Parts: sequence; C-alpha cells; structure tokens
Amino acid sequence: MREMITKKQFDEERALYHLQDTDVANCSFAGPADGESALKEARDVGIKECHFSLRYPLWHVKKFTMEKSVMDDTARAAIWYAEDGIITDSTLNGIKAVRECAKIRLERCQIVSPEFGWKSEDISLVDTDITSEYLFLDSRNVKLCGVKMQGKYSFQYVENLGIDDCDLDTKDAFWHSKNVTVRDSIVKGEYLGWFSEGLTLINCRIIGTQPLCYCKNLKLINCQMEGTDLSFEYSDVEADVRGHVISIKNPRSGIITVDSVGEIVREDPVMECTGQVVVRA
Repeated sequence: MREMITKKQFDEERALYHLQDTDVANCSFAGPADGESALKEARDVGIKECHFSLRYPLWHVKKFTMEKSVMDDTARAAIWYAEDGIITDSTLNGIKAVRECAKIRLERCQIVSPEFGWKSEDISLVDTDITSEYLFLDSRNVKLCGVKMQGKYSFQYVENLGIDDCDLDTKDAFWHSKNVTVRDSIVKGEYLGWFSEGLTLINCRIIGTQPLCYCKNLKLINCQMEGTDLSFEYSDVEADVRGHVISIKNPRSGIITVDSVGEIVREDPVMECTGQVVVRA
C-alpha cells in the first residue's frame, strides 16, 4: 500500500533521502538546520501543496509529480538530474531551477529562474509564464505551447525546439540553434536568431532590430516584421513577409518576398551575396 506523509516540517540534511512509493502533502521544507537535498534520489513520489525553502530538494529523482507547490527563491538549484516528472500549478522561483533533466512536463506554472532548463532534454512547458535570462541553454527536444516568456539570451545552442502560440519577449534568442520551428507566436527581441540553422517561423509577428542574420536554411512563412532594420544579413533564406520591412541587407542566398521595403542595402559584403528581394505588385 502506498504510504503518505502529511503536515510535517523538515529541515535536516537529506530529510527524505531515497523516499519511494510515497505521497508527500502539505509539508514544509525549511528551518534552522538548513539542510540540503531533502528528497534526493527519491523514486515514484507525489508532492502536493508543499513549500520548499532549502537548496537542492529534488536531485536525481525519478518518476515524480508535483502539484500546487512552491519552490521559493531560496530553493536554489531545485531540480537537477531528474527524470520522468510532471509539475502542475506550481511556482518555481530559485535560480537554476531545472538543469540536466529529462522527460519533464510543466503545466500552468509560474517560473522566475534566471538559468532555467540548461542542458536538458524532452522538456515541455504548457500554459506557463516564465521569466529567465538564459532559458534552455544547450537543451534538446523542447516544446513550448501557450507560454508567455520574458528573458534575454533565450534558447542558445538549443536543438529540436517547437514553439506554438507563445508570446516571447526576449533579446538575442535562438543563437546557434538548430531545427527550431515557431508557429502562431509573437517574437520580440534584438538580433534574433543569428547563426541559427533550420529556423522556421510560421504565422509569426517578429519585432526588433537586426533580426535573422548569418542564418542557414532560414524560412519565414506568412510572417509580419515590425521595427526590423538591416534584416537577413548573410543569411540563406526563403521568406514570405506580409507588410513592411524597414531594411534588408546583403542576404546571402534565397528569395525574400515582401509587400514593401524601405531600403535594400547592398554594400561592402564580405562574401558573395546573391539573395533576391521581391516586392509584391
């Protein structure tokens, strides 16, 4: 029979180390002993309506759920090396909240974590709000749906990323990324997507200066661009842009089709640039 731990406070080191086949509900992980790694190496645990204020609570955990719980900003490096987890309706506020994890799904969460999701794989965010300065650095097989994100250097070196119906307020996102598809989303930022390979944007609104330069296999399908000057420099691109583009500079190859463009800049290229710009009649 599955065990249950309820309404307890834990503050000692490794308080529930290697806990197995147990539900933990309405518990607090805080106190003067200031112990770390409360649930390290746990297996098949359910966490509900708990509050975490100590460091490293869920390291090396396998097969877990967490719902309606809070990891506050003192729960540093909260979830590392974990596998097969579902987190719902929870708050994660510690720096480096998720790192080197696999098969983690987060739904309806509130996250403030400057270095979230680094070096992880098979991670999903659904209907979640997140603030993170460096989001998903060097991660693989990531999916975002219905996410509202605020950050700066997002998705650097990420591979196999799918984004649907999201609002991304970022800076130089997708640098050195590979195989990224963004659909039905707002992408706001400076220097978007430089050095990416296989970046595709479909039905997106793209906002910000000097986007999409030095890209390989770049595709835009039915997108809008706002405040986008000096776009597509040295990129291999096939683009269908609806509306006006402020300026396009030295596309390396491909065809960029626009409704209108303020300026096409062809000057002082450092490589052969054969990209064409076509203005719809």
